[in-house]
Amino acid sequence: REPPSRSPAGSMALAALLLSLLLLGRPGLGAPGQGAGTWSRFARLPYPQDQLFLHDTFPDGFLWGAGSAAYQTEGGWRQGGKGASVWDTFAHRPATPPGAAPSGPVGGDVASDSYNNLFRDVEGLRRLGVSHYRFSLSWARLLPNGTAPLNPAGLAHYGRLLARLRELGVEPVVTLYHWDLPQALQDAFGGWASPVLPQLFRDYAELCFRHFGGQVRYWLTMDNPYVVAWHGYGTGRLPPGVRGGPRLGYLAAHHLLQAHAKVWHLYNDHFRPAQRGKVSIALSSHWIKPQRMTEKNIKECQKSLDFVLGWFAKPIFIDGDYPESMKSNLSSLLPEFSEAEKNYIKGTADFFALSFGATLSFQLLDSHMKFQQLESISLRQLLYWISSEYNSPQIFIVENSWFVSGTTKRDDAKYIYYLKKFIMETLKAIRYDGVNVFGYTVWSLLDGFEWHRGYSIRRGLFYVDFQSHDKKLMPKSSVLFYEKVIEKNGFPPLPENQPIEGIFPCGFAWGIVDNYIEVDTTPAQFLDSSVYVWDVHQTKKLIKVDGVYASKRKRHCVDFAAIRLQISLLQEMHVTHFHFSLKWSLILPLGNLSLINHTLVHYYQCFASELLRVNITPVVALWQPMIENQELPVSLAKYGAWENTETVQAFVEYARFCFTSLGDHVKFWITMNEPSVKNLTYTAGHNLLKAHAKVWHLYDKEFRRSQKGKISIALQADWVEPACPFSRNDQEVADRILEFDIGWLAEPIFGNGDYPEVMRAWLRRINSVDLYNLHLPYFSEDEKKLIQGSFDFFALSHYTTTLVGSEKEDAVKYDHYLEVQMINDITWLHSPSRVAVVPWGLRKLLKWVKSKYGDVPVYVMANGIDDDQNMVHDKLRVYYIQNYINEALKAYTLDNINLQGYFVYSFNDKTAPKYGLYSYVANQYEPKPSLKHYREIIDNNGFPGPKTPELLCPEEIASCPECHFFRTRKSLLAFISFIFVAFIVTIFFITYYSKRVERRYK
Repeated sequence: REPPSRSPAGSMALAALLLSLLLLGRPGLGAPGQGAGTWSRFARLPYPQDQLFLHDTFPDGFLWGAGSAAYQTEGGWRQGGKGASVWDTFAHRPATPPGAAPSGPVGGDVASDSYNNLFRDVEGLRRLGVSHYRFSLSWARLLPNGTAPLNPAGLAHYGRLLARLRELGVEPVVTLYHWDLPQALQDAFGGWASPVLPQLFRDYAELCFRHFGGQVRYWLTMDNPYVVAWHGYGTGRLPPGVRGGPRLGYLAAHHLLQAHAKVWHLYNDHFRPAQRGKVSIALSSHWIKPQRMTEKNIKECQKSLDFVLGWFAKPIFIDGDYPESMKSNLSSLLPEFSEAEKNYIKGTADFFALSFGATLSFQLLDSHMKFQQLESISLRQLLYWISSEYNSPQIFIVENSWFVSGTTKRDDAKYIYYLKKFIMETLKAIRYDGVNVFGYTVWSLLDGFEWHRGYSIRRGLFYVDFQSHDKKLMPKSSVLFYEKVIEKNGFPPLPENQPIEGIFPCGFAWGIVDNYIEVDTTPAQFLDSSVYVWDVHQTKKLIKVDGVYASKRKRHCVDFAAIRLQISLLQEMHVTHFHFSLKWSLILPLGNLSLINHTLVHYYQCFASELLRVNITPVVALWQPMIENQELPVSLAKYGAWENTETVQAFVEYARFCFTSLGDHVKFWITMNEPSVKNLTYTAGHNLLKAHAKVWHLYDKEFRRSQKGKISIALQADWVEPACPFSRNDQEVADRILEFDIGWLAEPIFGNGDYPEVMRAWLRRINSVDLYNLHLPYFSEDEKKLIQGSFDFFALSHYTTTLVGSEKEDAVKYDHYLEVQMINDITWLHSPSRVAVVPWGLRKLLKWVKSKYGDVPVYVMANGIDDDQNMVHDKLRVYYIQNYINEALKAYTLDNINLQGYFVYSFNDKTAPKYGLYSYVANQYEPKPSLKHYREIIDNNGFPGPKTPELLCPEEIASCPECHFFRTRKSLLAFISFIFVAFIVTIFFITYYSKRVERRYK
């Protein structure tokens, strides 16, 4: 085979997408309210291109880091002279009945014990290869009473940390205050509710700048003031637990803003010239989307962001004052800044430090601040909104991630895919939207105490066993993922992700699937033997004459109007094959030959013959399970269905009848189409395999020589990928699922004649441990010989790829029987019904089939996706067909898979709603864009490029383009020939008799 060339289609698609985004606009100089255009902009982005994974890298010099907070990780709450913080006090409140011992660690007393394991944490940073580490200073460790005197032990601790970071070349990003206010300040002054606190905070900051400023370039004054003010002093959900209501919450925020401004001016006036650092504040936000895209709902979304992020961002980044929406809605609740204060606060940030993730989103966001709109976790849209709203600031993402269950150990797949999503959205914000993001920080470096959620969740890259004494750091799978992202500076394009050019072999089967063809056996009027009189004078109707009958004529295929319509629709596609299933329950209603539906059989005969007439090969399945009675005759379904061995023999007799009745027209048989292993018992599967094998041998011995056809079974085969690609446990789970989903029926037929050993071993294990008492039946040696090799080709239906993991994370998606957790990669493209679009999964599946069962001929008998006609206009299916077929081409050309055909699912929306290439509305079939796209691929036999060698197939060499016109219009040509001959004969006789008449008169 000629090696395929790489296609420029990928780069052209990216260029087109970037052009579309440029036309939609990038954020310019912002102003309050300009962010409101974000929702309409993102609603107009090109679909599905904008949602595809972006293989690209971040700008040179992009900062990669990890973070932690003192109270979450340090522990050592009574060590080294540390004073109590409001979180210490809050965590020590009696949460259990008096006298009862706490069931687990208490608050952050020990947590990850970073205070005693400083070099352990730094070693984790070295392994990751990060450029920066964000951590916070414990105010109460440096100043146990919140004010002087200074604690030397605390000073020495942070000095050692900074020194070690400097040795590794890791940039420190230091937060002065991360929620752990010294309890002494709360007791003496009432904490942030007091106007005294801003000055005390300034004094604390000055101490930090003097002692550590020479080693720190990035300072954050405080973290997430929204949570401190609203939940610390308004709702009381968090320390210090003051339930002061909205008024006190807004007052605390007022003081926090003043405190931040004081510290920024302190640094700017006294330390910046020598230390040359930058100062900002870490602001947290959620993202919100409108319930419906109306102007009113968009205004409510804008208001929601004003009340959470804008509450602090607008005073700092715009004009020193609160958002207008807050001022107009809150009236006297909201404190006021004087003009001098506004000028003092305005511009007190050297960059925009953003915190986004599991701390606030869906957790600590006050429900009233959603304004009846829908919370979402779109980081990309938030970044664009910030850029539009606040004059395109430089953005430093200083906290971002999601979480996993507290019971999850080291295979944290869910965490990885959220991380992948957030990093991808950051990359798109930079490359597509023109947002100026210069750094990204994963939260957090290691597992710790997760605030109001305690130890019920984990957010660390490194696993910490909180019950152990030494608190060793153990890298999770997310460490391997993140260090690879850092090493490559993003997601650079990979050769295997690029489309290729090339064509499929001669005789490649291009097909379409319909589960069951539309059957309409209504007799034509020409078959009615009754005689009618037309009442032309009165009723103007036909009146039947009783007792008078004309002679009956033989039935003809043209009597079925429904067949003509379906054939014409298929011709429009240019397919070479059409795959459909027979209805066993209708052909033999009683399950045996005592009652045969001859009309239906004749209909199938006509349909197959008409397909052949237009050069479309019928591919016919004897049985396909459906919901009602599994599409078995009622008599068989009632008495055990496939559990009953009598069904096996009934299927053999039914197959014999079909081969006899339809075999002259059908040369491509499927015994069973997509038997669902999810709904099969082991006994039913056992009998089903024997039934298939007996039918295959029946055809092989009694019909193959005369009918010259081929026959096999078609299995559903979706690919299964380990959720953590670095995890041996997850790989074992994926291998197990593949054997249970595909190998169960494939191994006996295409392999050694028996079930996969993986299945037997797993069942022995769970039966011994969990007392399931589930056993695979055994085949006799004769049955093994009967089943093994009972195929002519490997037919598979493939729709999607699933991710599986070994760690139990979500009980709803956990299979206890197989001990597997289903995981979702949220960066994948999904259909309206949430089916993942993963083209490369098809190629991996085909390679797996070859590795397991050798160089067997393979047909992809069904491959398709659902759509939403009102929203995406079939664009998803166009993308799906294009890319799945391209992956099939890679399998054929690059992997030498013996691929002989590809079939799209499905024919039309009438028989398979939302899956069809034809829509069906108001009794009319209309071709979708995906049909035209598939037809173009068929006509090109793949994806030929300038360097693709011309393929001359034998039938094309012997024929000519014009021949197809004559081949497909034989009846018309016969009629024209008859008229021409009649015309010649008539002219001859006219001439002949004219001459005789002339001679007679002479």
